[in-house]
Amino acid sequence: MGRMQDVAMTQAEAERMDTPPLLVVERVEEFLDAAGIGTGPLRWNRIGEGASNVTFRIERSGADVVLRRGPRPPLPKSTHDMVREAHIQQVLSPLGIPVPKILAVCADTKVLGVPFYVMTFLDGDVITDTVPAHLDTPGQRRATSEAVVDMLVRLHQVDPGHSDIAVIGHAEGYLQRQVARFAGLWDMGATRDLPQVLELARWLEANRPDTQQAALIHGDYRLGNLMFHREGPAQVQAVLDWEMATLGDPLADLGYLTATYAQAGTPGTIMELTGVTALPGYLTREELARRYNESFGLDLSALPWYQGLALWKAAIFTEAIYSRWKQGEKGDGDPGLGALLEQGVPRLLEAAAGFAALL
Repeated sequence: MGRMQDVAMTQAEAERMDTPPLLVVERVEEFLDAAGIGTGPLRWNRIGEGASNVTFRIERSGADVVLRRGPRPPLPKSTHDMVREAHIQQVLSPLGIPVPKILAVCADTKVLGVPFYVMTFLDGDVITDTVPAHLDTPGQRRATSEAVVDMLVRLHQVDPGHSDIAVIGHAEGYLQRQVARFAGLWDMGATRDLPQVLELARWLEANRPDTQQAALIHGDYRLGNLMFHREGPAQVQAVLDWEMATLGDPLADLGYLTATYAQAGTPGTIMELTGVTALPGYLTREELARRYNESFGLDLSALPWYQGLALWKAAIFTEAIYSRWKQGEKGDGDPGLGALLEQGVPRLLEAAAGFAALL
């Protein structure tokens, strides 16, 4: 049913809690009733242990759905926008990108304290530290990593000028904005002195490549944000977690994918959340990039810049999570998260500098 400190049965109970709950069952029941999504009492279970956005699987008579919401307030500006994230998926579905069906969106913060949306529950496999048996042969391991790249190609082939896509963001100046924005986020939220953050920010700006083409980009594209069918050969059932999606430079997605992709013989980071790809059979980072580029023919000589950008950004947003943990917000995620991030953030910066040295 989930951890009880995260859930209140009634609004009155929620108001008595020291920390605002992530789920208020009474309010969610009222919302689902009004939206015509099932009937009767709820059963709930938190999915994953993320320290950022939060998802609950919710079941009741006639409904099996997922509720996705941001973390507890206060929220940094322009982050955890559930209304925008839901809208992006509603736009992408008719364009052939597999995403969960959005059933209802709640922008009213009086319900749970933050906006949220409800989508269909999909019964599939998300690969992290184990491999489903039907995908655990040498051939299917390779096919899995090929499917990851091929879905990224499909995403980047969506016309960024499409009327429903063009309003999602502004591709021009994307890389410059990313460096400036994340440097600003560090200044706002850092609780310790890590000089390499500023050093890398200067390097990234001084060596910023020209964007070769514009595309719809996911922003957090990795194996752990893909759901595969539970049976048959490797096939992506859905692409998840669209919070960071915008228009920009598609090599930012490729850089992020390859920089966070576990590979045998390379030092790991806390962003390598799907460690199984270090096993024999999966494509290497270089093979991922080469297969991707068969469809686009881009100049990939600056790919280490994008990989460095990916891990530098990751260091900054994981430091924000570490700062929240230090301030006592241990309810979001693993209680051991703080110790992991204390060493993990500097290691991300070292790895980002390692990519920078390749350019």
